[in-house]
Amino acid sequence: MEFEEKTLNSELVYNGKVITVLKDDVELADGHRSFREVIVHSGGVVIVALKDKDTILMVKQYRYPLKSVNIELPAGKLEIGENPDEACKRELEEETGYRAKNWKSLGYINTTPGICTEKLYLYLAGDLEFVGEHPDLGEIIKCYEYKLSDIYEMINNGQINDSKTICALSRAFCKGFYL
Repeated sequence: MEFEEKTLNSELVYNGKVITVLKDDVELADGHRSFREVIVHSGGVVIVALKDKDTILMVKQYRYPLKSVNIELPAGKLEIGENPDEACKRELEEETGYRAKNWKSLGYINTTPGICTEKLYLYLAGDLEFVGEHPDLGEIIKCYEYKLSDIYEMINNGQINDSKTICALSRAFCKGFYL
């Protein structure tokens, strides 16, 4: 059985600064008709920044939809047409004040493929140099250094629940945190 769905019609429901929402009428692989609501997002980058072999840079920031402060890896949205390899450098400096001399791609993840096109590109960064942070206007964020053992404990006890952070750390772990 084929799985592909054919778009019959696509209606723009919402066009915002960060997302677009579409309602698509589709024909399923079995010939039945249905609809899909799709959030279109430009994607982003997530950075595992190694301060040293046992220390990673993390950020704390308030996440309005959750009404709480999150502990996360540095990350950010891709500008339209922006290359992820350049965006990761921009985001690391904006959010942490560091530049990295060594970079390694850890691939990408699809964050919520059932409803959203967002693709996050994951990176490992090392050989860091502090140059001064400069967050985006309206972005209140603070950088912290955490030991890997503490990060694993915070994931296990539910202090870190951010999926992009857990995925990027998992990929870095699987690759041995080697640049």
